Amino acid sequence: MVTAVARHEFATLTPEQVYDAWLDPEAVRIWGDRNLKERDASARVTRIEIDPKVGGRFVFADIRGGEESEAWGYYRVLDRPRLLVFTWFTSVQEEVEDASTVTLSITPTAGGCVATMSHEMSVEWADYIEPTAKAWSGMLRAIEETRGQPA
Repeated sequence: MVTAVARHEFATLTPEQVYDAWLDPEAVRIWGDRNLKERDASARVTRIEIDPKVGGRFVFADIRGGEESEAWGYYRVLDRPRLLVFTWFTSVQEEVEDASTVTLSITPTAGGCVATMSHEMSVEWADYIEPTAKAWSGMLRAIEETRGQPA
């Protein structure tokens, strides 16, 4: 197994706000769109499905560069507001292998929190450690940029 790690310090968001941003379909749609558009102005989220319980399934679908893309997985640990563990698949083969697990750990700080995402995957994906860490980092940044704005 290899691990991609992304860390982000949220200056003003609470651990609860960061945790909830991963389980609220509308929040995921908002920060997901923000994240996608930073890389491709024509990209957009097309579908978000979230069943926020242990064993529950999620689907994040989008269009990038004219191509449809979908990621899905199952929640393994839901410990609000400090720990979220889920599988992450982009192909049926990955799901069969069941060797892609993401852990989001959230630690409170004086004004906000620090989120650390660790994505464990098969060694065959070793060349993707850096792009994977960058992708998770972009998602965390997009959460701050969208959830940190006044309502």
